[in-house]
Amino acid sequence: MADKILIVDDEKDIRLTVGGILGDEGYLVAQASSGPEALERIDESVPEAIILDLWMQNSEQGFDVLARIKDEYPQLPVVVISGHGNIETAVKAVKMGAFDYIEKPLSADKLLMTVERALKFRRLSAENQILKTRPGQEGAAIIGHSPALMELMNKIKVVAPTPASVLITGENGVGKELAARTLHQLSQRADRPMVEVNCAAIPEELVESELFGHEKGAFTGATARKQGRFDQANNSTLFLDEIGDMSLKAQAKVLRILQEQKFERVGGVKTISVDVRIIAASNKNLEEEIERGAFRQDLYYRLNVVPLRVPPLRERREDIPLLTDTFLSQYTRDNNLGSKRISEAMMDELMERPWPGNVRELKNTVERLAIMTQGEVIDYDPSSPSGRRVSIAASPAAAVSAGETAAAGDQSYMNLPYREARAEFERNYLRHQLEAHDHNITQTAEAIDMDRTSLHKKLKALGFKDWIEGR
Repeated sequence: MADKILIVDDEKDIRLTVGGILGDEGYLVAQASSGPEALERIDESVPEAIILDLWMQNSEQGFDVLARIKDEYPQLPVVVISGHGNIETAVKAVKMGAFDYIEKPLSADKLLMTVERALKFRRLSAENQILKTRPGQEGAAIIGHSPALMELMNKIKVVAPTPASVLITGENGVGKELAARTLHQLSQRADRPMVEVNCAAIPEELVESELFGHEKGAFTGATARKQGRFDQANNSTLFLDEIGDMSLKAQAKVLRILQEQKFERVGGVKTISVDVRIIAASNKNLEEEIERGAFRQDLYYRLNVVPLRVPPLRERREDIPLLTDTFLSQYTRDNNLGSKRISEAMMDELMERPWPGNVRELKNTVERLAIMTQGEVIDYDPSSPSGRRVSIAASPAAAVSAGETAAAGDQSYMNLPYREARAEFERNYLRHQLEAHDHNITQTAEAIDMDRTSLHKKLKALGFKDWIEGR
């Protein structure tokens, strides 16, 4: 996205000359011939930087305009120019908040270099402000290679370069925020930080102020003008997480922005234009919320231009080993815990868990295992009911022998610890099912309603390796 520069000078020739230099470099240029006109244009659409003449006739002096701009828009870089300058003037301007000072006649090279530095400063300031309000990130990339995840990634790659609104749905902990970040990183707005808002974490009475900002004196405690998240996300992406928890009143204003790309601050009367791409997410069924009257149908259709569903972990179990290894490597490295690995039997157990908390629960579990395991190999979960290590048969023959004993009616495993007893029962059960289906793994998996890959790994973990080779 092209950066917008506002040129404020009462000399038309100067405005045209500076505008031509900046326009040739691909910048969007706006002009104002006086201080009041400049402030009005800023209120309508905040630029990325301002070039301000300090000595203008028939208008407010440049110093007064600079003071107003820095008071209301402290993060907005202002490059001041003057043909009547001296050291005292330059020092005064910088003390008042000017980014830099350039004397007339202007050097094109120096002007472009200063503007580039000012824009870099603006981006760094914006990123710093956003990071202060952003919760801890759960990862830098979407991890996995399952068919369900590959389908999601293919959709993201298609829609990311477009300006279309996207609605991301999925259960808690599946990685909706990570999908939103990936969308932004692959978009044409990736050079600017994505602004994130957790709608569920903002008190209802403050939602409008948070999203749209407010004017000084708009309500008790509003001691200064505040930029809202839509202001911050101008020419970038705004991620509205848990939008299903937003009030109907705030929903109406969001709808207007989607339609017109305009809004007013709380307590304000001026209409502000922005260019914001919306990505929304919810763990609620918004169609059901519409039926209950808790969500606007028109907003739903505006947001749901491209729907994306992030699959729960139970639908992408093939990704659990890769996710587990990644989380374990990251956590041990960041916390100097040394080298650790998950045993095959422990990994098999992780593959079987229901994971109602999805990827977030798996990540927390891996961190707990890394902390509680003293050795290099993690082969049991201390927080499990038995707290014992996973036990597997020493050989295929031992597994068959145990199965035959149980099948013959010897239920001595009833006196074993829970984990060992479960393994004994599973060996007997799977041996019986394999024999019933002539050792055909595909037919056995269909009969017991189990994924073929998971069955293959389970048989291997339980000691049936010789039975499954070549199948």
